[in-house]
Amino acid sequence: MKEASREDRLDRIDLKILKLLQEDGRLTNAELAQRTNTSPATCHRRTQRLFAEGYISGVRAMVAPDKVGRGSLVMVGVVLDRSTPESFREFEEAARKLAFVLDCHLVAGDFDYMLKIRVRDMADFNRLHGDKLLALPGTRQTRTFFVIREVIDNALLEF
Repeated sequence: MKEASREDRLDRIDLKILKLLQEDGRLTNAELAQRTNTSPATCHRRTQRLFAEGYISGVRAMVAPDKVGRGSLVMVGVVLDRSTPESFREFEEAARKLAFVLDCHLVAGDFDYMLKIRVRDMADFNRLHGDKLLALPGTRQTRTFFVIREVIDNALLEF
C-alpha cells in the first residue's frame, strides 16, 4: 500500500492557509481565521502545525532591491575544477558565507552551481567577482549573466 505523501495530508483549509500566507505574510491570525472560515484557535493550531512540519519555513519582508542600492541582478554559473563530494562541500560552505549571494544551487548541465547575486552596479559586481567569487574553493570558471529585465521573480508556488 502506498504511503501518503505530505501533500496528501493537507486538506483544503491547510492549502488555503498556505496560499494566503504566501500572498501576505502579515495577516493576523484573526484575519486568517476569517478568510479560511475557521475559529481563531483552530487556525492558530493549524498554522503552528504547518510551521512545525516544515510546510512553512519562515516569514519575511520582500525588500525592493533598487530602494536599498541593490538594483542590479546578476546570475553567475560556476564550474568547479573537480566534481567530488569534498569539493562540493567546500564550495557550498564558502558560498553560504557570502552575504551578497541570494541563491546558490547545485545544477546539472554546463555549470556545477548557479548563483543569484544582487549588486549596486557593474563596478560593484566586478569588485566582488575579482575579490570574492573567483576565490571560492575549487572555482575553475565563472560565466556571468547580467539581468536586463526581471519578468518573473520570486513567484508564488501554485498547489
